[in-house]
Amino acid sequence: MLNADLHCHSNVSDGVLTPQALAARAKLNGVDLWALTDHDEVGGIAQARLAATENELRFVAGVEISVTWATQTVHIVGLQIDETNNALLQGLQATRGGRELRARAIAAELAQHGIPDAYEGALKYVSNPNLISRTHFARYIVELGHQADISAVFRHYLSDGKPGYIPHSWATLKDAVGWIRGAGGTAIVAHPGRYKYSALALGAFLDEFKQLGGAAIEVITGSHTTDQYPIYAKMAQDYGFMASRGSDFHGPHESRVDLGALPPLPAGVIPVWRNWV
Repeated sequence: MLNADLHCHSNVSDGVLTPQALAARAKLNGVDLWALTDHDEVGGIAQARLAATENELRFVAGVEISVTWATQTVHIVGLQIDETNNALLQGLQATRGGRELRARAIAAELAQHGIPDAYEGALKYVSNPNLISRTHFARYIVELGHQADISAVFRHYLSDGKPGYIPHSWATLKDAVGWIRGAGGTAIVAHPGRYKYSALALGAFLDEFKQLGGAAIEVITGSHTTDQYPIYAKMAQDYGFMASRGSDFHGPHESRVDLGALPPLPAGVIPVWRNWV
């Protein structure tokens, strides 16, 4: 089985490592096919592609687009994209807009709950100021010692209904899938097991995704538990989706799964990379 890791993040968005360091780590960990999928940003792809070539690693250009659907945030991964496509670039720029205002609102909320100067603290962890995110705030809160790790910060402060959560309206599902397909790419639902939809709402979401030209879902991912793997494998089969695999790696001391360390896709699903290699 090909060791494909098609979902990870560099410090161009909210990861810890540079694209070059990610490529080296992927190679060291035995990855055969690697994609960089930064949040709403393709600025690291040129560096990643060059580093992949230097490491004799097959590379896929990718992105993870933030989408608002039925008041919740979902993520759509685009793979095999042309990162120079103008409509994609304009769409990503529009999607990134408003992050600073949201970040300042998050900081104001945190200040009311005993965490002052969180905006300035989060900025210490930001390489790209246009992409300040909840993860950067989480790293600062861990630094202060308020919580033991990033997952605990999200549970106590940064998830829906918690003191530092500020909702934001992202791209529409139609726009995100359209940008990916217009750039020659394949649209994939990232980590479907993370979303808090009812079975009926998730079905409606997947129906719309398919009608718009969405082609795959992540089945094996660092954001799924092992007991979820067969659930989403069956879902891929039921909807006629291809299956993707990616660690959602953000950093050596933060992520549940390292680059390339996931189990293979289950039997009976069609790998999203079947026509790429």
